[in-house]
Amino acid sequence: MAAVLESFLIPQSCVSRTRKSFFSPLRWGSTTGTSPPRFTLASNAAIARCRTVIGCEEQATATNVPRRNAMAFMLSSFIFSQVGLHDIAFAETSIGFREYLDAFDGYTFKYPQNWIQVRGAGADIFFRDPFVLDENISVEISSPSSSRYKSVEDLGPPQAAAEKVLKQYLTEFMSTRLGVRRESNVLSTSSRVADDGRLYYQVEVNIKSFASNNELAVRPQDRVVRLEWDRRYLSVLGVENNQLYELRLQTPENVFLEEENELRRVMDSFRVIKTIG
Repeated sequence: MAAVLESFLIPQSCVSRTRKSFFSPLRWGSTTGTSPPRFTLASNAAIARCRTVIGCEEQATATNVPRRNAMAFMLSSFIFSQVGLHDIAFAETSIGFREYLDAFDGYTFKYPQNWIQVRGAGADIFFRDPFVLDENISVEISSPSSSRYKSVEDLGPPQAAAEKVLKQYLTEFMSTRLGVRRESNVLSTSSRVADDGRLYYQVEVNIKSFASNNELAVRPQDRVVRLEWDRRYLSVLGVENNQLYELRLQTPENVFLEEENELRRVMDSFRVIKTIG
């Protein structure tokens, strides 16, 4: 084994972190007044996995441990057990954020740093959680040739805007399958003036999808309807450059209960900005 694996030095502060650093190069944070990191031996293979699974990005400590963090913890423990690093301590569970800035289209927001970008999804930008595939974030922008928005208030009050948002979601999720039924409701609406002086609307809706296990069955008792999925959709609406911007967050309802704080941080980070030209 020693002849195959080349040894390399990595800081223990790196391997004690969790997986929330997918995009960044390997680096470890520094805190004023702390002593330099101690080093331990690890193989090149372990280092590569450390880059993608554990990460050493600047973190913001979370109070709860989501399921996918626990998955990453077990995966990380397995990886290092294979190279003989049994004495490594995973001391903290935390989450970090990255900022996405689109100066050309005019918006910015923060997102969990381990989320991956998906191209060709139809939105202006689209990121999703690599562990919870139904959890994602996207931005939609109205056409500059067909919209002349001056303020988000052009949509009416927050409740009226929420009804439009819900209608749009239901239109997008329309199904031609037999036996499919959708239940939906607006959970909350609000408005706020952010630190950039602009007014934003925030909308939360819940949509449940039910489907029959045998929609072609003749007898009603053979057509058992079951819950397919139960999701929460969170939207932030803002206006700039005569366009309407919508930040969309989708997450399973049970995951939202675990990750509400970080998802709301994403919502609060959304800003629209003036473009040049």
